[in-house]
Amino acid sequence: MRSNNPVLRNLPASVNQQGYGYQQQAGYQGYQQYQQPGYEAQGYQQPVQTERPMTVDDVVTKTGITLAVIIGFAVLNFGLFAFGGQSGMALSMILTLVGAIGGFITVLVHSFGKKFGSKIVTLIYAAFEGLFVGGISLILSGFVVGDQNAGMLIGQAVLGTVGVFIGMLFVYKTGAIRVTPRFNRMLMGALIGVAVLALGNFIGAMFFDFNVLRDGGPIAIIFSLVCIVLAAVSFLSDFDVADQLIRTGAPARMAWGVALGLAVTLVWLYTEILRLLSYFQRD
Repeated sequence: MRSNNPVLRNLPASVNQQGYGYQQQAGYQGYQQYQQPGYEAQGYQQPVQTERPMTVDDVVTKTGITLAVIIGFAVLNFGLFAFGGQSGMALSMILTLVGAIGGFITVLVHSFGKKFGSKIVTLIYAAFEGLFVGGISLILSGFVVGDQNAGMLIGQAVLGTVGVFIGMLFVYKTGAIRVTPRFNRMLMGALIGVAVLALGNFIGAMFFDFNVLRDGGPIAIIFSLVCIVLAAVSFLSDFDVADQLIRTGAPARMAWGVALGLAVTLVWLYTEILRLLSYFQRD
């Protein structure tokens, strides 16, 4: 069970290797009826599942809560800039930076600290990411410089993100594109390539005044389109991991990990769509 989403790649070993209790338990129940006396005393006990298995409703509910927290903190940061005066504007930009750094660190902790399925970690990420989304929306939409079309751009980016998400869910459910190991390897290679290019462009912009991938020119437009396509396709891999967790009877708390993974992809997609729209608005 593999995903190209960094949040969903490092699943607990028990998920990847043998599944979870409810499906295993079914196999033991029949055997228990013919179990000879003394087996329990010798340590041969039936595995006990202490938590109900994850369902689609769990994924939907936890993802909805996570997105609600992101939206709430985004609105808070946006409102702080819009109605907080000069001090509010300065604080909003600081919170945007804090959100970006905090969200990145939280994802690392979730991915490599064996915190998959942690409700606390997921909600902390959502709060940080909400601050970042609110601030980056201010910047990319042109609201910071008083662009009258800023609200329209943000609305279009939100609608575009929701549309892509629903579209890719439909593609996954219909099986139009199958998620296979080869598919995941190809997608991972593309994501690594984009990450390397983005990092190189960031370093170039910081030290050498070289920002060709984000300057709004033809290359920047193509790069944003590539990022949007990769983010959209990444949903297929995320959906597949969620589907397999449900099928193997993973504990319900694992839905928090799926929610965080989907939120990461949704935020990436939203920012890339908004960035692309800002290029055309600039022209």
